[in-house]
Amino acid sequence: MISVDSLAVEFSGKTLFSDISFVINENDKIALMGKNGAGKSTMMKIIAGVQKPTRGNVRCPKDGVIAYLPQHLLTEDHCTVFEEALKAFDQIFIVRDRMAYINQQLETRTDYDSDEYMKLIEESSELGEKFYSLEDINYDAEVEKTLLGLGFERDDFTRPTNEFSGGWRMRIELAKILLKKPDLILLDEPTNHIDIESVVWLENFLIHKAKAVMVISHDKAFIDNITNRTIEVTMGRIYDYRANYSHYLQLREDRRVAQIRAFKEQQKTIAESKEFIERFRGTYSKANQVNSVERMLEKMNIIEIDEVDTSALKLKFPPAPRSGDYPVIVDHMSKSFGDHNVFENASMTIERGQKVAFVGRNGEGKSTMIKAIMGQIDFVGKCVLGHNIKVGYFAQNQASLLDGNLTVFQTVDEVAEGEIRTQIKTLLGCFMFSGDDIDKKVSMLSGGERTRLAMVKLLLEPVNLLILDEPTNHLDIRSKDVLKDALLAFDGTLILVSHDRDFLQGLAEKVFEFKNKRVIEHFETIDDFLIRNRMENLKEIERKA
Repeated sequence: MISVDSLAVEFSGKTLFSDISFVINENDKIALMGKNGAGKSTMMKIIAGVQKPTRGNVRCPKDGVIAYLPQHLLTEDHCTVFEEALKAFDQIFIVRDRMAYINQQLETRTDYDSDEYMKLIEESSELGEKFYSLEDINYDAEVEKTLLGLGFERDDFTRPTNEFSGGWRMRIELAKILLKKPDLILLDEPTNHIDIESVVWLENFLIHKAKAVMVISHDKAFIDNITNRTIEVTMGRIYDYRANYSHYLQLREDRRVAQIRAFKEQQKTIAESKEFIERFRGTYSKANQVNSVERMLEKMNIIEIDEVDTSALKLKFPPAPRSGDYPVIVDHMSKSFGDHNVFENASMTIERGQKVAFVGRNGEGKSTMIKAIMGQIDFVGKCVLGHNIKVGYFAQNQASLLDGNLTVFQTVDEVAEGEIRTQIKTLLGCFMFSGDDIDKKVSMLSGGERTRLAMVKLLLEPVNLLILDEPTNHLDIRSKDVLKDALLAFDGTLILVSHDRDFLQGLAEKVFEFKNKRVIEHFETIDDFLIRNRMENLKEIERKA
């Protein structure tokens, strides 16, 4: 059991939260929720021990292990993937090697009465109690099983970690956390860079194998599937619900309705009391009653209504110019990077107005296919864009491509043309940039703010083929819902790459699956594909187990 006692965080004269207390039990699976800036990540860092509170503390059992996966991680390293994952057991190996050294010393030394010899015996006893209580584990087998579960191939085990993208490096760090078998796992946006199959594997692990878990996530399906408790951080305090995310939303709304009702009743009482005081203040016979009512008002605790984040993306794509009947035709396309064959003999035809999803594990060629369609890379085979095609492209790293030295306003003003230049502030307001926000440097923006700004640039010109590669990374749940509604209403053709199941559901009417160097066309909705794919993956997970 881990207890959080009277936590408070204050900075620059502002209180982020105060007097926060709760207990994390052994099998709690907690979603830590709250609007941006409420203090979720700060609270998680304090529990992880990487940040100090202004007041209060976190109590953990003596041998308790807390493992933390932040949003941004992993410095450059020249270990192999397997070696890096094996570092999860570093502390055990240190104890093991120390035990071996002490035993060797005790066997060879003859100064039995010396202080040094007695210290060795004491240390051996202390370390032995810890070391011999550990399970007999095949560490290499555990590392292999975990890496395979997170989507690595055996050929990847000997590759240096610096050859991998940020998403794959995040998985290596996640593997180290899972291998430690901690008492509490803290995860800050763990699904941002992993594919659907790996998310399913992670869900299965957290539900059935992990002890306590606390997660911050904008992936609604993920937190609904794994959590049984929700802690909301709002207005400097917390509300604790024994419910998953969807149930919590209903309970939170019920709480606000009750607060509003109680607030109105209290305000009515206050108004009536003040009227009574004014009416009878000079009346001798009512003096005691007036004083009593005044004291009651002074002692009254005014009911507060929890704030609601009313900022919301207002997003509508411009009408799509009419295109030819077949915006994209790919015929027998193959692509290799050196000896690595990404896919071969891929063919696809996308009709005007269709909304299709590219799905598959990371590294199977989804983004490579998009770059081929965009003409950004060479390939073997044929790819033809239809008549009058105007492409709008949101790359996976689009937000990071923005110039950090420009302000928000300058970023949009630089690319805006014609009449829209007179409406830049209005357009930015629709994307939750208002007031001083428009003069912020891009380098000062959060990941979500950068993603929204990159989306503004996408809207500046009408398009009829919209290609979005992981557009929801760093967007909160409400912004994702608004983007989804806008895509549903978009009257052009859509190609969408995403690992966010909740975002995909109801959006795509055809699926192209990238798997084993092939591109497989599924004439089914993304909903049907995900249901079938989840069942197949769960069976495969059970078979491996």
